[in-house]
Amino acid sequence: MPLYMLATRIDFDQEDLAKRKEQGKKWLELIKQKVPGIKWIAHYAILGPYDFLDIFEAKDETEAAKVSLLSRAAGATFAESWTAIPYPDFLNLLDELK
Repeated sequence: MPLYMLATRIDFDQEDLAKRKEQGKKWLELIKQKVPGIKWIAHYAILGPYDFLDIFEAKDETEAAKVSLLSRAAGATFAESWTAIPYPDFLNLLDELK
């Protein structure tokens, strides 16, 4: 299955910090319910312009878009999705182009 990455940013204040764990669980349950075919690879809290980075496999870009849209609906102020090519596959592409 194709590999995707989702970078999200959320705005939260001091009150939201106490609820963050519960909100994260609700978000994950929403994704699992609405897009059951995806396979989670990793979920990271990150520093920089984004707050979270999720790596997952999905059947196609439509399913990946659903994850992004549901993230926005669940409170993310920004969501950006990328397709990822595993490095060995990238090297194979280079060999094909020789």
